[in-house]
Amino acid sequence: MTSFTELMARLAPQGDDFSIEIPEDWMQGRTTYGGLTAALCLQAVRRAFPTLPALRSAQISFIGPAGGAVRLSPVLLRQGKSMTFAGADLVSEQGVATRAVFAFGAARESALNRTFMAPPEMRPRETCEPYIPEGFGPPFARHYESLLVKGARPLAGSSEYDHWIWARHKDKQATDDVALLALADLPPAAVVPMFKTFGPISSVTWGLNFLEAAPTTEAGWWLMQSRAENAREGYSSQDMIVWNSAGEPVITGRQTVAIFV
Repeated sequence: MTSFTELMARLAPQGDDFSIEIPEDWMQGRTTYGGLTAALCLQAVRRAFPTLPALRSAQISFIGPAGGAVRLSPVLLRQGKSMTFAGADLVSEQGVATRAVFAFGAARESALNRTFMAPPEMRPRETCEPYIPEGFGPPFARHYESLLVKGARPLAGSSEYDHWIWARHKDKQATDDVALLALADLPPAAVVPMFKTFGPISSVTWGLNFLEAAPTTEAGWWLMQSRAENAREGYSSQDMIVWNSAGEPVITGRQTVAIFV
C-alpha cells in the first residue's frame, strides 16, 4: 500500500501545475476516495503558495470521477491583510473531477474567545469494536483505523441517523491539516447504515470550517460525528463534526450526497 505521506510527496511539479498517479489502494468504487481528492487539492495549494496562514474553511465540489493520472491546478484568488483565498482543480482525462476553494486566515486579536458547543460524551476507545473490520470496505479504508462509538455500521438496516466513530490514519506521519482534511471524509454518509442492501452513493458538495489553527489530539485519534438531516428525491443532507481527544471541536462540516437506493 502507498502511505498517505508517501502519496503527498509524489505530487510532481509541472510548470504551474502538479501531477500524480493515484494508486488503486486509494480508490472508492470507480473514483478516488473523496477525502484524498480534497487533500490533494489542499496539498497542491500549500506547495504552490507556501506562506499561507492557517486553513479556516474549505468548499469542495465533487464534479466527476477521477483515478489514475491526474493534474492539479492551484490558483491564488485573493490575498488580503488577514484572509487569503486560493483554489485548485483536480483534472482527470475526463475533465475537471474536483474543484476546491480554501480560505486561509491569520490569527487576529478578538474580544471573543469561546467555544459554544457542548463537549460530547467520550466513550473510551478500548470499549469500542472496529467500525470497518480488517479486509472489509473499499480499498482506501485499509489506510485507516476506525472504531464504532454510537450508531450502526453500513448496510445495517438501522433506524438511526446519527453515527459516531473514532478514527485515525495508520500512517503515523500524517498529522498536518492536509491529513486531517483527508481523514474527515472517512465516515460513510450518515444514511448508509439505514440501507438494507448495497446501493451506490456519491458525494456532491462538502463544506468544512476549521475551528483551530493547529489542532492536536492523543495518538492521532479523532472522534467523528455524522448526522443525516434529510433524505429525499435521491439526495441526502448531513452535518459533520470532528472532535479531538479532549472533547474540543476542531471541524464542523456539511455535505450533500447523492444516493441510489
